[in-house]
Amino acid sequence: MAEVANDSANPDITLLRSINDLAKQAPRGVDKAVEFAGEYGLIILTALLAGWCWWRVARRSSDAPAAVAGVLWSCLAAGTALLLNFPVRALVRRPRPYVDHDGLDVLVPGHHPMSFVSDHVTLTAAVAVGLFMVSRKAGAIALVIALAEGFTQVYLGAHYPTDVVGGFALGAATALLLAPIALALLTALTTAVARTRASFLVRARPTPYGGPPRAASPHHRHSADDKDLAA
Repeated sequence: MAEVANDSANPDITLLRSINDLAKQAPRGVDKAVEFAGEYGLIILTALLAGWCWWRVARRSSDAPAAVAGVLWSCLAAGTALLLNFPVRALVRRPRPYVDHDGLDVLVPGHHPMSFVSDHVTLTAAVAVGLFMVSRKAGAIALVIALAEGFTQVYLGAHYPTDVVGGFALGAATALLLAPIALALLTALTTAVARTRASFLVRARPTPYGGPPRAASPHHRHSADDKDLAA
């Protein structure tokens, strides 16, 4: 119980308890909804947003190969950041908050015993930063999703607030610092794909009204010639 008495001296624990106390007061249905959102829902939403950004934004960009490479990098950056979290977690070795502090409402105990940093937040933050380099609108939406992910992880009692901050830092740093090399390689790949039959993966097919004008049919050309001759 000494840990509970000393909690007020640590802002990290104070904020953890303030947010986690919401879970104690909320109806069970709300807790279940937040649990699903934190574990799966927001990750799925992030993936759908990346897919939308690729299909509707990047492929229609004036520099489509580079834009598609940016979306691809946002996903690869998330995977890279998760791999980097293994040595970070092993080095810091911070136990889950419910291990050292009593009185928490633990809705999700966590998939591994170490708390720093949050995998969920690391993933969503990396995607958000990657997408922001392609589309500010998509990146801003992804950032809001990442913030919501961080809130849910503290709400569920699975992470400290500083675990969330660390996840943001790791995800953003991975996406930004490795971007120059990664984008150069990925842009070369998407440019090559754009020259193949799979070009639709990189460039959207031009529409009749948005693409280059189509050649007139022979019937229309003859009609125009007849009018010129008649004149």
